Amino acid sequence: MRQFRVAIRRDLTAFGLALLLWAPQGTAWAQAVTEPAIAAQLQAMLPHVTAERSPADAGMAQVRNFYAARDFRPAWDGPATVPAFVAALYTLVDDGLAPRDYGADRLVAAYRRADASNRATAVTRARFDLNATRLYLSVLDDLNRGKVEPALLGPSWGLPVERYRPDMRLLSQAVDALDFEQTFARARPAHATYQRLRAALARYRDIKSRGGWPQLPADSTVLHPGDVDPAVAALRRRLAAIGEPVAASARPDRYDAILAGAVRRFQANHYLTADAVVGAQTRSALNVGVDARIDQIRVNLERARLLLHDLPRSFVLVDIAGYQLSYYRPDGRIWRTRIVVGRPYRRTPSLRSQITRLTFNPTWTVPASITRREMLPRIRHDPGYLAREHLRVLSPSGTPLDPAAIDWWHPPSIVLRQAAGPDDALGRVVFRFANPYAVYLHDTPAQALFGRTRRAFSHGCIRVQNALEFARLLLADDQRWRADDIERVVGSGKTTRVTLPRPVPVIVHYWTVDVGENGQLAFKPDIYTRDRALLAALDRPLDLVGTLR
Repeated sequence: MRQFRVAIRRDLTAFGLALLLWAPQGTAWAQAVTEPAIAAQLQAMLPHVTAERSPADAGMAQVRNFYAARDFRPAWDGPATVPAFVAALYTLVDDGLAPRDYGADRLVAAYRRADASNRATAVTRARFDLNATRLYLSVLDDLNRGKVEPALLGPSWGLPVERYRPDMRLLSQAVDALDFEQTFARARPAHATYQRLRAALARYRDIKSRGGWPQLPADSTVLHPGDVDPAVAALRRRLAAIGEPVAASARPDRYDAILAGAVRRFQANHYLTADAVVGAQTRSALNVGVDARIDQIRVNLERARLLLHDLPRSFVLVDIAGYQLSYYRPDGRIWRTRIVVGRPYRRTPSLRSQITRLTFNPTWTVPASITRREMLPRIRHDPGYLAREHLRVLSPSGTPLDPAAIDWWHPPSIVLRQAAGPDDALGRVVFRFANPYAVYLHDTPAQALFGRTRRAFSHGCIRVQNALEFARLLLADDQRWRADDIERVVGSGKTTRVTLPRPVPVIVHYWTVDVGENGQLAFKPDIYTRDRALLAALDRPLDLVGTLR
């Protein structure tokens, strides 16, 4: 994880970036203290770190590597260096970050108020140089791997986030060349999704600068194509604000076919039934303000910084809030299908793992929590429930028990196991991958749920539409596993475990904004209310420059 940044930020406050006040106004460092003297102080203040045993060790090692790359010469003694860095800090707004968190609103003022006298010693100048470098490295780490510490995202976050490890020689050269913006650009995730989200943020901020969009009357009637209603004019202006070609009309208050097409696109992009009927749900989505949409984009930029690194060429991406699985195949093609995810009270976690094996005709061992909350009440009131659902009763060691001999109002420790078959809750195939949450991908007999627009119905695992086709693509072995081979194994009814010839990486993640290649935005419902907590953490000020006055 990246807790080392917390230690770095504490050090910044402890050392006091108010030492910037010692920096001279418009000139180089005062000549009374030589560069070699400052270099000697830097080297003395940076002890060797042989192992990164703690966040502080990791941060100190990073700073030492920076100075070692420049033979411990001071980095921030040029008259234009700090102002150029501050100018670059203001570009962080395009990434959804707050420049003020990094001192952009204080550093220049402090620098310009600085005393040009010789009061500063080599020690104070070296400390200032160290603090400025730590700030520089912290900005790059936030820009590359995210500002928010993953531990703040709760127990449903299982994605590892590694520290940013840039080439320190390049970072050193960038400071000397005042090339901060290019350095920031290299730190950002290179994935196209990140660039599209940045462009979307700029676009929506432009919409805000032009006044945003109108609200539909909260008490307006349901609007249907063909209606004439004063609210239609507001609907037309609302969609025109996001670029839909609906503004020009001889009758702005008539709900015409062009406007209906725009409403259908809006509904599809907000995971609503695309029927062009503006009812309560559609009106509610239309009335979300531009500031809220800007925050939603910012939150997903932060998620992109946390995720979009070191992605393999071929992997499975599970989009929880979008109810979609995408398999990025080795040949470059993408296969997509619908999924069902956990209910809001049984949330599917974010995680990264590898699919290593499949099980055809799986049995289902009912989790103890489901047995206690759901199965026992049904068994007590329906004696035929166990037989109808093909459920066997076992002891914890696996010994079969006689259901008729059990007091179901005061049962002993038991395990319920559903036999393989067409009614098995896991369907015909399960996709297994190691994770601490005991979740997996699987088929389901409840195929009708895939026809729903919003599909949060499971106990946390992920149900996959067209699961046998997905299995065939993962196996990708025409010698052993053609489609008819899979059908034969499934038809046998025998539980069969298959190890994949190569593990396939899988990323299960939560996105509430998608941006298409054409820049079209899809805003998803925040089904697990995760955006709010992440936004609060993203907006929490950093105490990096608290001592600046």
